[in-house]
Amino acid sequence: MPSFSQIVRFLEVERPHGDVGTSSFLTNDDLLPVKPEHKLWHSRHYWSFWLADSWNLNTFMIGSAMVGAGMTWWQAWLATIVGYSIAAGFLVLNAYPGAVHALIFPAYVRSSFGVLGGLWPVVNRACMAAIWYGVQSSIGGDCVYVLLRSIWPSVSSLDKDLSGIDSGHFLGFVLFSLASLVPIYFPLHSIRHFFTLKAIVAPLAGFGLFGWCIHSAGGAGDLLRAPATISGSTLGWVFVANLMSGISNMATLITNAVDFASRANQPRNVVLPQLIALPFTFSIVSLFGILIASTTVTLFGEFIWSPLDIMTAFLDNGGDRATRAGTAFISIGFIIAQMGTNIAANSISAGCDLTALFPRFINIRRGGYIAALVGFCMCPWNLLKDSNSFTSYLSAYSVFLSSICGVMISHYYVVAQRKLKVDDLYTLSKGGIYHYFHGFNLRAYAAYIAGIAINVVGFAGAVGTPVPIAATRIYQLSFFTGFGVSAVVYIALNKIFPTRQPTLEDNETVTVGTADWKDPSATRDSYSEDKESKEGDYSATQISPV
Repeated sequence: MPSFSQIVRFLEVERPHGDVGTSSFLTNDDLLPVKPEHKLWHSRHYWSFWLADSWNLNTFMIGSAMVGAGMTWWQAWLATIVGYSIAAGFLVLNAYPGAVHALIFPAYVRSSFGVLGGLWPVVNRACMAAIWYGVQSSIGGDCVYVLLRSIWPSVSSLDKDLSGIDSGHFLGFVLFSLASLVPIYFPLHSIRHFFTLKAIVAPLAGFGLFGWCIHSAGGAGDLLRAPATISGSTLGWVFVANLMSGISNMATLITNAVDFASRANQPRNVVLPQLIALPFTFSIVSLFGILIASTTVTLFGEFIWSPLDIMTAFLDNGGDRATRAGTAFISIGFIIAQMGTNIAANSISAGCDLTALFPRFINIRRGGYIAALVGFCMCPWNLLKDSNSFTSYLSAYSVFLSSICGVMISHYYVVAQRKLKVDDLYTLSKGGIYHYFHGFNLRAYAAYIAGIAINVVGFAGAVGTPVPIAATRIYQLSFFTGFGVSAVVYIALNKIFPTRQPTLEDNETVTVGTADWKDPSATRDSYSEDKESKEGDYSATQISPV
């Protein structure tokens, strides 16, 4: 029978050679700068990533839901374009340091919040990713249910209640959850191939549903000719609110943009491709959603926003073999689309974050499986029963993430002047730049709290408490206000109470600009066999003013 110590050693993940003592709490192989052979993402991979990510059920519905709020189709589409264009700017700002220094979010955030202080943003992001993983899996399960019903119509008769869900939908949820375990297994640098597959299959499903609806309805329907039902300042603020919904929907990916950027073979690959691809792909898919929803009044006598509900309506209205076959093929495309979105936005994010919480025993793969387990056990369909309240609370979470982004971006570009001492991210030594106050950067926490505080009153109004209209307006701009306040406060506090920042004289190894860029993964060399006896001696620290 194996001893306890043998079991512990078996459960440990791969760690840098010589990683002992306090550094074992801060380091494993995934937390260190990415190895050169794993930086395989070229510009085309970021194009295909966003093409793949945009084709999901939520993007289909976002534009048509805006029309339901009283806007014309072109006003709703314009709000989508502007919102996702702004989101792309924030995302690139946060992604670029990850590409330059080859770091994932849990390691990179230590530079602004402190070596230990960075754990709180990581916990925030990990919890949110696990919850969203369950919610998106539940929606993916609905896609599987539509597929099963297309093949075996008798599935709809499986109506036994199982903890708030009928057995047919539960079967779909289980099958989707099991299938999702396969892409979680593959490492981050190779998962790009799955996104390429999704970038091909998901658009085909979307085009298929679009062509089917347009052909069956004999055109795009009356929605494109419908006037706005609101005007004046009401229209203006509805436009702003919907614009902000696009940014809020991207808040999680903006926060951990460095995770995918860390795999870029060159830093420039994360800039222009993402600035163009993100708003372009999301706005096109949103337009398709508006056009598809516009046909539903002609087809079914009512507006239907969800593609799944549209396919279900086709099946309910005497679905013949051709209808069932078409629904089945489109469902397969949406299953792959939903799975890709869940892996990109939630599984990988949770995996990276949980790695930082328990680096001795958890790597990105294990963290992804933990998120999948949590998402399964939380019975996410119960959260979706009261969709209005659940959506309000989840949207409010972007306030927390915007404050984190405000600190991270202002630290890197303004306070640190785009310089980073990578080795000091992995030490609790008092001589480390990112030790701050016992491992916590109190300036970052003060700015973080300030960014949240300005939106607290407005959030109370969003969940039903009467509040002044000014607070409501501030909350409607929550990502801007949270980001802006936290950034300004952080910069001001660093002016008043300056801290040591990396300089060109700190170290032998210095890189200037991207033309002379040297791989930060050389930091791995500092974890040598005699590391234990040379604590604080970093022979390969990278300081990169870019």
